[in-house]
Amino acid sequence: MKTVKDVFGFLNMLAPVELKMNFDNVGILVGSEKCKVEKCLVALDITDEVIDEAINLKANLIVSHHPLIFHELKNVVAEDLVGRKLIKLIKNNISAICMHTNLDIAQDGVNDALMSALGATASGFLEPCGMDTASKPVGCGRIGELSESVDFRSFLSICKRSLNTNGLKYYDSGQTVKKLAVMGGSGGDCIALAKTLGCDTYVTADIKYNGFLDAKELGINLIDADHFCTENVIIPILREKLAAEFEGIEFLVSEVHCQTVQFY
Repeated sequence: MKTVKDVFGFLNMLAPVELKMNFDNVGILVGSEKCKVEKCLVALDITDEVIDEAINLKANLIVSHHPLIFHELKNVVAEDLVGRKLIKLIKNNISAICMHTNLDIAQDGVNDALMSALGATASGFLEPCGMDTASKPVGCGRIGELSESVDFRSFLSICKRSLNTNGLKYYDSGQTVKKLAVMGGSGGDCIALAKTLGCDTYVTADIKYNGFLDAKELGINLIDADHFCTENVIIPILREKLAAEFEGIEFLVSEVHCQTVQFY
């Protein structure tokens, strides 16, 4: 019989908790490490719909990327967005494991999956994050290259199709795409860094108005491909890894959780 502790132990090998950023909250956030796991739902977020899906599937565990609990809890009440989720999980004996910035930073994590989805080969970090426990350098985001140059309009089509996004916000600097940088999720602070590293294109999400102005003045292609879509690429990969490790557990990717942002 495998437990929540066993699943977390494997995830911690893939993306060690020690890699997480200081603000983050990762690990077993709901339930008990001793609870047995027979069915697990994997999703980017633990939303109300995902919890209902887990209940209907009779899942014992949800593994997510984004933490359900970010800030210090002062109470758990049904009238609060987080509180009602915690109550529902506990009532239905569903545990929750969340692996966030450690999964962004880890080798073969979110950013490597994003680079691969775009058809490029990663060659280094975008933003250094220090050393791991083995004194090896680690970083968030990736830089890499396509096998051959692609005109920007064609690359937009590749992004939209590969990331299954409803739409893209972008700035076209007039350059073809060859060397690119990626940062799954919010990466608006690294536009200048991507340019400094010689990238002609930067793919990330949550770009503010000033970010697009910066891209124009720096002369770099910039694509905002949505927070969900730039990170959800890791979810099917994570499911495959978990399923290969735990033959006695059924791992399922959420079918109800999808991109929230829509375009008119």
